[in-house]
Formats: sequence, structure tokens, C-alpha cells
Amino acid sequence: MGINIHPSAHVDSNAQLADGVEIGPLCVVGPDVKLAKGVKLVSQVNIAGNTEVGPDCQFYPFVSLGHPPQDTKHQGGAVSLKIGARTILRELVNIHPGSDAGRTETIIGDDCYFMVGTHVAHEGLVGNNVILSNGTQVGGCVTIGDNVIIGGLCAVHQFTRIGNNVFIGGMTTVVKDVIPFGISVGNKQVLNGLNVVGLKRSGFSKAQIHDLRAAYQTIFAEKGNFKDRLAEVEAQYADHEQVMKIVEFIKTGDKRPICLPGKA
Repeated sequence: MGINIHPSAHVDSNAQLADGVEIGPLCVVGPDVKLAKGVKLVSQVNIAGNTEVGPDCQFYPFVSLGHPPQDTKHQGGAVSLKIGARTILRELVNIHPGSDAGRTETIIGDDCYFMVGTHVAHEGLVGNNVILSNGTQVGGCVTIGDNVIIGGLCAVHQFTRIGNNVFIGGMTTVVKDVIPFGISVGNKQVLNGLNVVGLKRSGFSKAQIHDLRAAYQTIFAEKGNFKDRLAEVEAQYADHEQVMKIVEFIKTGDKRPICLPGKA
């Protein structure tokens, strides 16, 4: 199969390239970069730093990866960026590594699709099968779960957590944690129920969705104390894996408030 490098590309001799890698015109690949089997850099892709790319990824023009984080506390220490298998990065995507002032790595999962002009800042943790739509900007130290779709032109505040199977509507300003399976929309960010369409697409059963809805209605009811309602759901659904993901997500948050239902 071999390795195919365009004559106009600059690939450092110390870069590690697996079989089947294709590097197109005017790409730049630094000395500490590792590209797994089948990676394709279409053209004008710039990869620097300690960056590891999983198999069968495809990166389009003007993708920039692994350059120093935009963190004023970073002192130039060893940091890294890891991108999982089969991830597609469209034009002008920019992803930074970790920071030596905090977590030293940024991790992007498998089967992600980042559209034109998206950015993931330092210390990001992005799960598998995540879609970032055009122009979305993800701040530092953000955690995004699996099977998440974020609409176009969204801004995700630093330290925010987004749970599994969440849908974020276009142009939403995400400043609060979004529970697993939730939908959130609007500049005045609110929780708009559960992402039922996404749950069905992911193969959740009617019974699972019914229980999630029931738990949601209890947790976010208008009457009573929030902590008491959460404890009630935790006791009632202790053996329900999906409901407990919501409960644990809420209990473990400490940086940003939880996004609640309301009017956008």
C-alpha cells in the first residue's frame, strides 16, 4: 500500500507515518506527529506538537492541530493531542493540545465529524460520534460525551460538561452543564426536554425512553426541593443505567451550573 507524500509537502523525518498514509500538497507535519494507517491529509494541513491521529481519519485544507494552547498560564511544557479513528475534520478546523497549567492532553474520540471553522480549545475531552456543526467554538476544559450533536455557530463556555446523546440547537450559548439525553437551545440557555429523536436513532427502547421521561419530569418538577427530587429518582431508578447517568452527571458537577428548563 505504501505512503504517498506530495512533493510540495513538508514532513519531518522523525514523524511516524503508518502504511497507507496520504499527505497532499503543502501540508506540514512536525517531528513528534504520529499518523496511523490510512490517514489522509487532503492539502494545506498543518500538524504540530505531540499529536497522535488514529486510523482512517481525513483532514481537509487549513486544518491546524497541536499548536500551543491559548492559555496564558501555559509555560511551554510537554502537552499532547490525541484524535481517534475515522474522524473527519473539515476546512479550517483548529484543535489545541492540553496545557501544562492543568490537564496536559486534549482527546478527541472515534468517528467524530467537525465541520468548517470549528475549534476545540486546550484540555478538551470529546467522546465518540460527536458532530460539531459549522463555526462552533468549544472553550478550554470542556467535556463532551458520546453521540452529541452541536448545531452551527454555538459557543461552549470553558469548563462546561455536555452529557451523552445531547442535542444543542444552532447559535446556542452553552454556559451551563447539559444533562445526558437532553436538548438545549437559545442564547439564554434552557433545557428543552429530552433528545427523544436522538435516543430513538441510538436504539433506545420505548421502555427506556419512558423511564427517562418519567425521571426527567420528577427531577425538574416545579414543586418541592431539587435535591429531594433528585434523591427520589436515585432511589427509584437505582438499577436503571440511563437514568443513573443523569443523576451522577448532576451530582458530580462542580464548575458550571446545571441547565434547567425554562423560556429561552
